[in-house]
Amino acid sequence: MDLNKLREKIDHIDDNLVKLFFDRMDLSCEIAKHKKQNDLPVYDPARERQKLYELSHKAGEGREAYITALYSMLFELSRAEQERIINPSSELVETIEGAIKNTEWLFPKRTVIACQGTEGAYSQLAAEKLFALPSILYFNTFEAVFSAIDSGLCPYGILPLENSTAGSINQVYDLMMRYPFSIVRSVRLKIDHCLLAKEDVDISKIKEIYSHEQAIAQCAGFIKSIGCKVTVCENTAVAAKMVAESERSDVAAISSGNCAVLYGLKRLMQSVQDEGNNYTRFICISKSLAIYPGADKTSLMLTIPHKPGSLYHILSRIFIHGINLIKLESRPIPNSDFEFMFYFDLDTPVYSPALYQVLRELSDLCDDFYYLGSYSEIV
Repeated sequence: MDLNKLREKIDHIDDNLVKLFFDRMDLSCEIAKHKKQNDLPVYDPARERQKLYELSHKAGEGREAYITALYSMLFELSRAEQERIINPSSELVETIEGAIKNTEWLFPKRTVIACQGTEGAYSQLAAEKLFALPSILYFNTFEAVFSAIDSGLCPYGILPLENSTAGSINQVYDLMMRYPFSIVRSVRLKIDHCLLAKEDVDISKIKEIYSHEQAIAQCAGFIKSIGCKVTVCENTAVAAKMVAESERSDVAAISSGNCAVLYGLKRLMQSVQDEGNNYTRFICISKSLAIYPGADKTSLMLTIPHKPGSLYHILSRIFIHGINLIKLESRPIPNSDFEFMFYFDLDTPVYSPALYQVLRELSDLCDDFYYLGSYSEIV
């Protein structure tokens, strides 16, 4: 048969499919009204399981997977429509709308910031990029930064979340499960590592390098090329300070160029990171929810049932509403049996009705659901 004739037949079938699809969705809406009147849940797993069993049998051998995939998506669409009817609003959406209304229009210029490390740390540079007049308090650990926010000691904290070369900072993700907070802004900072040592030290004499584990990972190729011992420090600025205070003449630090000036060190080499396009993304956190104008990114954390298809159900809802998922991270939950916390970044304005609908639907699909905030990112 001619190709055009075959395509005409497909077009005819598609016309019928579209009509039948909307007939099915209309019936699904009627079912939603019945469920709402009788206080019944949207999700009926026994019904869906039985339907998939019957439909896969009708599909015949070799096509069960296709029919299962098709109807799984249809079920997701039907549930999304029913959720819209049964739960037109939610406590979370009302909280977000309240935060938008009550947050100041301008991001603060003067405030106290908690940062991990010491003077010259990259977190300090990120804070200075976000705030015009920051007063910075330094803490030894990432957990101490979270604690400072949680206790009210500091209204804001700066934490590194991921690097374009070395990947995610897992320790920060793990701490995010333990402390209540909101993300109010993020910033991407160009990271340019330098090899720093005392004035009279030659690179050929270097036997040991101090730095943070992320910086070490970002400079792994360079470190391998000079064959030095590596000592992990809590921060790149701390590493530079250790070199400055050391009596040894065979140690160096991988740190920022700012630290050379701060601690009286010499730049033996500049840009020693393996990738020239090396960025770290920092988040600015607060204890209270604040959503400043222009917020176009939303972060969520959630746990889902430990069974096949659970993550698919989450991702399909995001896809159905046309929202771009730009980050998906998973971390094991401590003291659990192979359960994970999932971290999502959604690329969509906080004012989008589609985002509100997704938030309503996802909160019902998850065992635990945490809205971390909506914010803009400074580049």
